[in-house]
Amino acid sequence: MYQRQQLVGTWHRSENLGAEQFSEIAELTEDGHFVFTFYTYNLEGKLLSQISEVGDWGLVGDIHFTITTGEVEHEKEYLADRADAENYHAYRVLTLTPQQFTYEHVVSGEKFTLKRVSKTDKPC
Repeated sequence: MYQRQQLVGTWHRSENLGAEQFSEIAELTEDGHFVFTFYTYNLEGKLLSQISEVGDWGLVGDIHFTITTGEVEHEKEYLADRADAENYHAYRVLTLTPQQFTYEHVVSGEKFTLKRVSKTDKPC
């Protein structure tokens, strides 16, 4: 089974969305807090949007879960609606090594692969 400590640190993924480039930095701290920052760039590299989600995370067996408690956009923080089911997600861990984390959303089936940037749990 996977150990929670394996996820602590900073992870990154990016993908080409046709006319835009998408990037995510996921910071998972030892105390169960997360900050996921999503960036969208045009093909010339100009930043089009940046939004961060904050909340709590955990790992039980091969299930990774997140609970979004807030959002930060344009340096303003907004509290998430705790009654909104869209703020709760569960993922099945497919691969978890010191350098790669691949997981699948248990409802949508979407798969994501992140690469480790840092093992520290201190935010960037």
